Amino acid sequence: MLQPWYNALVKKPSVQTRTKANKENEGNMPARILVVDDDPPSVKMIAFLLREEGYEVLTVSNGFDALRLAEEEALDLVILDVMMPHIDGLEVCQKIRESSNVPIIFLSAKGETGDRVSGLEAGGDDYLPKPFEPTELLARVKALLRRAEAFSDPNKAGRLVVAGLRLEPIDNTITLPGGREVYLTPIEFRLLYTLMRNAGRVMSHNQLLNGVWGYDYGGYSNQVAVYIRRLRRKIEENPEEPRYLLTARGVGYKFVDQ
Repeated sequence: MLQPWYNALVKKPSVQTRTKANKENEGNMPARILVVDDDPPSVKMIAFLLREEGYEVLTVSNGFDALRLAEEEALDLVILDVMMPHIDGLEVCQKIRESSNVPIIFLSAKGETGDRVSGLEAGGDDYLPKPFEPTELLARVKALLRRAEAFSDPNKAGRLVVAGLRLEPIDNTITLPGGREVYLTPIEFRLLYTLMRNAGRVMSHNQLLNGVWGYDYGGYSNQVAVYIRRLRRKIEENPEEPRYLLTARGVGYKFVDQ
């Protein structure tokens, strides 16, 4: 069922929003966003919102087509529903992550803590429960695109070497002291980059959310913890007794340069 505000938007398209979007994208190629959802009204509503902001939007209704487009098209962001027939959004995300670091936002009617953790563990960058406010979705889209662009520029996020770990912004990899190279998702890379740039300093949850996700996050409080666990599994010899990524209980986390 369409939300009441969507009907209002369709009847009275916002000229101001469209003008602002055109101005922001002037001289630049618009970001290309793939929307994956088996609910036609949801797809129509989300696509409308994004196109009003000046984005190029591709839509599909199932996971198989999503994987095909992710392979064939140059995508800047994927908005992915969780509950779909045949192949759900979690599996689609995992398969995309095997070959791409494109930012992924999960949308789902399942908003419990366990559902959010599953989405983030699958490789998602963000998780937004339905129903959601359109301004909230747009804010998260813009934040992820902005961060992805900033960290893709070597002049803004150059190679970083701390404690024998070498971060490479070009391909989102980290080389461990023994020489093993590990692939990181965009959020994993930005979180680790932020902590390594501030080695020895405790970073609060809010500082990490603002610096890594790019907005004031008022929802899932354990989002940072989920990604810290993922990073520990990738870079720590013993994730249960971390050497690099330490917890400052009740405050946040810090990277220790030993």
